[in-house]
Formats: sequence, structure tokens, C-alpha cells
Amino acid sequence: MKRNRLGLKQCWLALGSALLVALAANLCLVPPAAAGLPPGNAVSDPAALLRDALPIPASDLKDLQHRLEATSDDLRAKRWSALNNSVRRGQSMLSGRRAKLISSFPAAEQAKAATLLDQLELDWRQLAETTEARDRDAFLASRRAALSTIGSAEALLVGPFPFEIPETFADLPRLLGRATIELTTTKGTLTTVVDGYNAPLTAGAFVDLVQRGFYDGLPFGRAEDFYVLQTGDPVGPADGYIDPTSQQQRRVPLEIRVAGEDQPLYNQTFEDLGLFKTTPVLPFATKGTMGWAHSDEALDDGSSQFFLFLFTAELTPAGLNLIDGRYAAFGYVVDGFEVLEELTGSDGIVKATVLEGAENLRPHG
Repeated sequence: MKRNRLGLKQCWLALGSALLVALAANLCLVPPAAAGLPPGNAVSDPAALLRDALPIPASDLKDLQHRLEATSDDLRAKRWSALNNSVRRGQSMLSGRRAKLISSFPAAEQAKAATLLDQLELDWRQLAETTEARDRDAFLASRRAALSTIGSAEALLVGPFPFEIPETFADLPRLLGRATIELTTTKGTLTTVVDGYNAPLTAGAFVDLVQRGFYDGLPFGRAEDFYVLQTGDPVGPADGYIDPTSQQQRRVPLEIRVAGEDQPLYNQTFEDLGLFKTTPVLPFATKGTMGWAHSDEALDDGSSQFFLFLFTAELTPAGLNLIDGRYAAFGYVVDGFEVLEELTGSDGIVKATVLEGAENLRPHG
């Protein structure tokens, strides 16, 4: 009988309602301080999470991004005057610091950066018009477009791969950047982005298996409402990918990166390290977070099984839930959420395809 690859069900269900959050400290070994919800608005938009996870230094562009993201409170309260002031300040900053912004990009990327800044100025003019018109839907659409342009520009700021992967894992594939994966399911298509900047071995193992056609035709072997959809369990006695050369099952270590650390933590949970309230760079903070499964018995025996997380972020905030720091997140669903809502244990993956980023995959160290 194959092993259960994600053994936190009872602990997670303890967080299923606000009334049970306070009990989680005793039921699931979470410190009492973790029972309360954090102040402010948790970031749960996958595009925003991916922007924030880029390995780039603080910059004027990042400041513009955060200023724009911070308009949510004023928009919710319909404080149009405050919104208009915020947008005008950002517009002034964008035009006044244009030369400095362009000079912050590598020389080879400055022409592309200039084109993106031209587009951003157009996006910002649209934002100003929507605040004048007090049109909420138009503001949201314009903000989404501006943030997408900022994300494209920030991607140009990424330099060389930010750290050395330990030699211990030299035989494992790694993704030195990002890749976009299309998962065609029996209910429709999901588009995902996997992040090798912060989880190179996990994302690398996944993309390698996608290219091998490993996931094509596999069912969602586990499907639980408001919890997970899990797949990647191959036909036959093995519960992971068997390397055709060695005839051994590939083992991928638990890999979690924390902001401020030079490289990911390997095969150590936050509980092991006493980091109970730490938020990973890639948190389980939104529906459709992609997580890498391992057994209850070991942290380094993840092989091919992954899960799509389904939950209510307000009740289980990043850094204070029972999955962050115990399992590796390595990407996010970015499109196809209506399909994600419909998938059940009767469904499966028809085909997985790499749309972008295949050139970032290396077969080994």
C-alpha cells in the first residue's frame, strides 16, 4: 500500500474555522502566539507573491510597486481623494526618476527597460483617469496592468543566479530561474509559474518530470475540499519517479527559502529551527499554491508527488499556518482558477507542458 504523502490533515482541519484557530496551538503543536491573525492585509495574489519573490535589491521600482499595492485600503473605503493623491505622487515619482530608474538596469537591458517604463507611464495615466472618474472596476484593471508592467521590468533586474546549490545535490536537476507550465486537466487548463530562484531543486525536479511526460494521464489521487488536490503518484508499486539509469527512486530534499538567508534551508522544518512565525519567500498564501509532498517519515523523500493547495487565506495566514515551514512551496497557479474550483478526485492531468523557461532547466549540477 502506498504511503500517505501529506500527513497534516487533522492539524489543517483544526484551522478550518475562525473558532478553531485558537485551539490549533494545542491540537497541532503551534505556539499560542500563532493562534491570532496578523495585522494588515495578507498578500494572497499570486502575481504579487511572485513579484516579491524575485531576487532583486530594493529599488525605486519596488517602491512604486508597493505604493500601488497599498492603494487597496483606500479603494475599499472609497477614499477617492486619497487614491488620487497616491496615484499623482507615483506619477510624479515615475517621471522625475526616469533616468535613475533606467540606469539601475544592466546595460544590456536598458533599452527594454525604457520601453517598459514608457508603457508604465501610459498605465499610470490610465490610473489617474480612473481615480478622477471614481470608477472602481476601471481602477482595478488599470492597477493590474501597471503592476504587470512593473513585474516585467523587475524581472530584468535579476542578475546571476543568487546562490550556489550544495554539492550534496549535484545529481539532481535544478531550475535556474522560472518556468511557466500548462496543466491540461479533464476539466480545463491551469497555468502555473514555478520559481527556481527560491526552490531550484523542487522546481527543477517538477519541470524535468513535465518534460519527460511523467504527469500525463495521472489522476488526482487525493482530493479534499478546502485542503488539497494531489497527483504525481505513478502507476505501479513505486510512489515516486524511478531514475531509468540507476533504477533508484529520485529523492528531492525539503527546500524552503527564508528572506535574508543566502540560500534555502534544506531538510529542516521551521519547527526544527524554532522559526514558528517565519514567512517563507514562497508562502502557502493563496489558493493554487503548488507544494511538494514528502512522507511522514522523512523530509528528503519527496520524489514526484505535488499538491495544489485549497484554503481560505484569512483563516490560515502565511507564516502562521501548519504547512509553511513543513512543506516546500515552489510555484503558483496564475490562471484557470475557475477550473481549479471544479476539479475533484475523479479528475486528472491529461498533459503537462512547459510553455516558457525550459532553457532554465539544468539536468544536474
